[in-house]
Amino acid sequence: MSTEQEPPETSSEIEAGPPGKTYSRRRLITSVSAAAGVAAVAGVAGGVALVQGGQPTPSIQPSASRRFVDKVVVVTGATSGIGKAAAIQFAHEGGKVGFCGRRKDLGAQVEQEIRAAGGEATYIKADVRDPREVQSFVDRVADRYGGLDVCFNNAGITVQKKLHEYTEQEWDDVVNTSLRGNFLTLKAEIPHLVKRGGGVVVITSSAVAISAGPSQAAYSAAKAGLLGLAKSASLDYAGDGIRINTLLPGTTNTELVRRVAGTENLPDAAWDAMTKVWAKANMTGQQRMATAEEIAAFAVTLASGDFPFMTGSQMSIDGGIGAYG
Repeated sequence: MSTEQEPPETSSEIEAGPPGKTYSRRRLITSVSAAAGVAAVAGVAGGVALVQGGQPTPSIQPSASRRFVDKVVVVTGATSGIGKAAAIQFAHEGGKVGFCGRRKDLGAQVEQEIRAAGGEATYIKADVRDPREVQSFVDRVADRYGGLDVCFNNAGITVQKKLHEYTEQEWDDVVNTSLRGNFLTLKAEIPHLVKRGGGVVVITSSAVAISAGPSQAAYSAAKAGLLGLAKSASLDYAGDGIRINTLLPGTTNTELVRRVAGTENLPDAAWDAMTKVWAKANMTGQQRMATAEEIAAFAVTLASGDFPFMTGSQMSIDGGIGAYG
């Protein structure tokens, strides 16, 4: 089953947990169908979901701090999900944000949303698999805002099927977006950061980089490759004042998940009820999915100046699924 968007550009939005437990999109879709009946029986009325399970999802409020005032930030894969949430949070904290993605209509909407809230942002259509587009995107952001300070490299896609069922094109698309795409993005970003005298890069890997699940060979391989890429690069540029760390999100509830499950037109309350049932039955730890805003808040904090001695690290935010087994 392919979960690639048309055009694809999201990152780490449904992940797999450790061996012995499966947290795949495939299982979510199957479970959602069963959960629909449970939700109907339990009752979803007046916008209130009556099915409960796992820990409640907290409301994430934008930080009151202004950690990115006068900072120039680039975000890839930012027209939806984690990338969109991060672009909004960077701008809320004073950053001048340049972001890319393949879907021009959504990119324009995100830019408008940030500007309407008083933030500064520029959307540029770019495909991270294309070296010319990546270079142009990064250079245009640096030229527009006068340099580059922070990079959140978040773009990625997945195709889920057994290894022998992948076509070469499917394998290449996944690996070229997540792994090669990060190589190309870093290659474009690093000279600007060196010229600036330092900076921060946060790369979105995935929980499946260290705890793979079935039908995720390409995605797991690409995301695991990012750990080695980031560690080596962090050593290459530590002397230039550049810190490079990876973020390993767990299962995250985004628009993509709803589209994959075929429930994008379902009322929010019914969807919430379904996912609670699924999470309680299939997830360890907090037994819920993260919100895009939770993952983005962690990424933004990692990209801030709060951790000046951290580089070459991999940071998990997975609700406890990585602690299983």
